Amino acid sequence: MIGFPVSSKRAAAMAVAGFIVCVSALARAEQNAEAFAPVEDYARKVEEFTKNAPALNKKIEDSAKAVDGLIDVPKARNEIEQLRGVVADLLGRVSDNGELASLGARALEQSRKKLKALEQDTRFKPEERQFLVNQWQELIRQTERAADDLEKARQEFTELLKTLQTREDFIDELLQIKRAAEAVNVIRQLTGELRDASEKLKTLIGGIRPPGV
Repeated sequence: MIGFPVSSKRAAAMAVAGFIVCVSALARAEQNAEAFAPVEDYARKVEEFTKNAPALNKKIEDSAKAVDGLIDVPKARNEIEQLRGVVADLLGRVSDNGELASLGARALEQSRKKLKALEQDTRFKPEERQFLVNQWQELIRQTERAADDLEKARQEFTELLKTLQTREDFIDELLQIKRAAEAVNVIRQLTGELRDASEKLKTLIGGIRPPGV
C-alpha cells in the first residue's frame, strides 16, 4: 500500500473541509433566499400597485369628465342647433331662389352666346368655323342634359332638407339617446378597470401577514 506524506494528507483534509464549508454556505444562502422570497414577492406587488395607481386615477378622472360631457344638456342641445344651422345654410343655396337653381341656366346661356358669336366670326376658314360650331352645338346639348339633371337633383335634395327640418325634435331625441349610450359604455369600461384593480388589491391585502399564518 502506497503511503502519502503527512503534508499531502493534511492538504487533502483541508480541501475537503473547505468544500464542506462552501456547500454549507450555499445551503444557508438558498435557505435565506427561500425564507425572504415571500417578502420580496410581496414587495414587488406593492411596487406594481404603486406604479399603476396614478394611471387608474387618471382613468377615473377622464371617465368622470367624459360622462359629465355626454350627459350635459346644453352640449346635447348644441348638436341639434348645429344641425339646424347646416340645414338652413344648405337650403339657402339649393332653394328655388338660391344660387344653385340658376347655375345650369347660366352655363347654358354662356354656351349659346359663344355659339352665336362664333357663327358670325370671320377669323376662321369656313371648314374651321363649322368644326367649332359643331363642337359648341354638342356642348350645348350636353349642358342642357346636365342642367336638367342638376335641377332634378336640386329639387329632390331641397325636399329632403325640408323634411329633415320637420323632424328636428325627433332627431334631437335620437342624439340624446346616442350620448346616453356612450356614457353607459364609459361607465362599463371604468367598472372593468376598477374590478381588475380590486382583484390585485385583494391579493396585496391578503399578503399582509407572516408567511404560513
